[in-house]
Amino acid sequence: MIASHIADDTGERPYIERNRRNLPAGAAFAWLKAGWRDFLNHPGASLAYGIAVFAVSLAIVWSLFALGYDYILFPALAGFMVMGPLVAVGLYQKSRAIAKGEPVSLARMIFVRPRSGAQIWFTGAILCGLMLLWMRAAVIIYALFFGLTPFPGLDHVATMLFTSWTGWAMLAVGSAVGGVFAAFSFAISTFSIPMLLDEETDAFTAMGTSISLVWSNLPVMLTWGAIVLVLFLLSVATALIGLIVVFPLLGHATWHAYRAMR
Repeated sequence: MIASHIADDTGERPYIERNRRNLPAGAAFAWLKAGWRDFLNHPGASLAYGIAVFAVSLAIVWSLFALGYDYILFPALAGFMVMGPLVAVGLYQKSRAIAKGEPVSLARMIFVRPRSGAQIWFTGAILCGLMLLWMRAAVIIYALFFGLTPFPGLDHVATMLFTSWTGWAMLAVGSAVGGVFAAFSFAISTFSIPMLLDEETDAFTAMGTSISLVWSNLPVMLTWGAIVLVLFLLSVATALIGLIVVFPLLGHATWHAYRAMR
């Protein structure tokens, strides 16, 4: 990995070598519990953050339907999970402030000053590009299996997918490709954004560190990924209303996941 061969000025082992925790799978639930505690500490700020995320998400979904782009709704929802760690940076800031005994306010959560400066936004640009690539891949996969057949709309998409071999084949290929995108996105972003907020480092070192930490702690990270996926699907099932609570909760919990790896 990028950072695995970089020693610091003190002669100590590299950052990644010093931070391989090999935590048990159950540690993920401890992160969630710690995130809930942070949520309840000045809950108004976290709720306001969650409401803002919900409102923006709803506006994006409405725009997709209004502009006739409903065929990319599902990859767009999946792409939301790619951008989630960046959107949650204000929640990381709140948890960081609580740990340091600093004042907590919505303004401090919105106007965040990362220690890495613009590197965090550079990482965000990379994640945005990855999300757009994922969405384009989904469109290409649909075209490969169904050609120029117009998207039937959400009311009829289940019939198209589950009543023909072509639909099943597209589901299999799409799931495999989406799984690769999801795994890579999860690996590079889970710890890189909190790290860029908390430390003076560059984007590629942070992403490399994140990949290494995820790989070195697969049991707990697979559990954490499953928790994130289940809570996100529950939010989708509630017409995204669940994001008002779920998004802040996961944001705070992710900060504790990052701190546990330090």
